[in-house]
Amino acid sequence: MNRPSPSPYTSAPDLHLRLVSDPNYLSGTRELVAGVAKRLGFGEEACGHIALAVDEALCNIIRHGYDKRRDGPIWVSLWPSADGNGSAGITVVIEDEAKQIDPGAIKGRNLDDIRPGGLGVHIIKEVMDEVRYEKRDKVGMRLTLIKHRAAVPAGKGGGA
Repeated sequence: MNRPSPSPYTSAPDLHLRLVSDPNYLSGTRELVAGVAKRLGFGEEACGHIALAVDEALCNIIRHGYDKRRDGPIWVSLWPSADGNGSAGITVVIEDEAKQIDPGAIKGRNLDDIRPGGLGVHIIKEVMDEVRYEKRDKVGMRLTLIKHRAAVPAGKGGGA
């Protein structure tokens, strides 16, 4: 296949990145997403949260979806969003051609189970406003991450 499935959105993404499932590209992808979120008006903490969610998702794809294989394709697409109330946000869609799993089976482990690792899904759901896991048509998964920015009070300016 070597390409993402047709977009669930009406417009092409403002940013579209193709990478392979090699952990060497995680930090660059994190920095790119955080930098774009900052330019879209998110504060430092929110930028860190968005980048963390993307990083956790990519780590899970590499570790569990591709079983640490370093050549599997991954696509990261990004759309800025705005509504009529002065609120804005960011939508990040991550797609792969890794193993498909039932989206209902994707759950973080019990937080009472104290041990290293295994908190990625919990972290993603905690720091993002909307999280949607879906199977792609024939192969792989799609993860949609949405973060809203608080409405800007009238006369305060949005700061990009």
